[in-house]
Order: sequence, then C-alpha cells, then structure tokens
Amino acid sequence: MIEPQDEPCFTISVVARMVDLHPQTLRNYEDMGLVVPRRSNGNIRLYSPSEVERLRKISRLTQELGVNLAGVEVILHMAEQIETLQLEVETLREKLAAVIPDEPQAQSAS
Repeated sequence: MIEPQDEPCFTISVVARMVDLHPQTLRNYEDMGLVVPRRSNGNIRLYSPSEVERLRKISRLTQELGVNLAGVEVILHMAEQIETLQLEVETLREKLAAVIPDEPQAQSAS
C-alpha cells in the first residue's frame, strides 16, 4: 500500500525541473530500472516524492561524485539492502527485549 505522503503526483516535466535533469534523462533512468514511476490511466508518468528524492541521489552520485550509472545501480541496491537489514535488526531487538527481561543489576560482594 502506498503511503498518502508518497502518492505519485508529479509529471515528468515537473520532476525534470525539480531535479534539474532533462526529461529524456529521466526516461533513460526508467528504462534502466533506476526509477519506476507509476502510470496514469492516460499512460502519463507520475513520480512520487520518494522517487524525486531517489532521482536527487542519482543526480548527486553521477554529477557530483562521478559515479557511472552501473555504479549508481549497485550503490542504490546496497543502500536498500542495508535499510532492510537495519529494519530486521530493530525488529529482532524488539522481539528479544520482549522475551528476555532486563537483567537485574549485579549484587556487589561485601
């Protein structure tokens, strides 16, 4: 389910201005699978705020850091994997905390 704040709502021309990229560049990124905008009933590309942010990351990686598009793909995939693993670790910590109560403080030997 799409979060309400991440509803696809920006057309390609608006997004191109927002991220300072040519619309054809955005189409190329879509062809490569770097972004996947939704399509309206009229087959118009609609980008969500998270896709706009992803495009900003891609732009920063390519323009400021000189990463090629193959490298961008690897970096974005690894970043997604890290985020997924961090969520899994947090979930496991919560489950563990529910099962194992806090240890009482050690008694000092007198």
